[in-house]
Amino acid sequence: MSMTKDPSGQFFYYTINQSANAEFKDRGSKFIAYAFPVTTTESVKAHLLSLKQDHPKAVHFCYAYRIGTEGKLFRVNDDGEPSGSAGKPILNQIDSKQLLNVLVVVVRYFGGTLLGVPGLINAYKTTTALVLQLVPIVQMQIEIPYELHFDYTQMNEVMIIVKQFNCTVLFQEMQLFCQMKIGIPKSRLEEVLYKFKDLHAVTVTKLL
Repeated sequence: MSMTKDPSGQFFYYTINQSANAEFKDRGSKFIAYAFPVTTTESVKAHLLSLKQDHPKAVHFCYAYRIGTEGKLFRVNDDGEPSGSAGKPILNQIDSKQLLNVLVVVVRYFGGTLLGVPGLINAYKTTTALVLQLVPIVQMQIEIPYELHFDYTQMNEVMIIVKQFNCTVLFQEMQLFCQMKIGIPKSRLEEVLYKFKDLHAVTVTKLL
């Protein structure tokens, strides 16, 4: 899901690369949605903690996220609102835009009037839709992580391949014997591995 279809597989996904916020009011209650690009559950926790410090008087911090290029890691949290009235509408908006690696948190200040479940669903859905309209959506290539080991004398040959195929360098340690972790675009994986195979004494290992 959430990726560009291609005859030979799924090679791209859509996400955001900056944060944004938007506000919605209904019968005195104020809802503020925050959208963040995230790739780990640790960063989700960090954003939640920061928002709770920024909004000490808010009554609810409802959120949803979908993480990973296959979109398998997701969560919805109603944070005390009636079940299904907050987290699910937030996730539905993320999914309707086919976004991955995205967290949306909606902070609620209670205005004294109960909105009922339909009113809450509308408020959380609307606030999330507003914030996702504000933030630019970007297309990202899916990358497969690999680790390389090679002699320093082969550095130039290795880097030519890395640059030619737009691989992302995730980590590098350059000494007499070099170690490098790279993300290889899934769409070019076979070509890249074939090129590395041509370089003798370069060890290529797929990372889990």
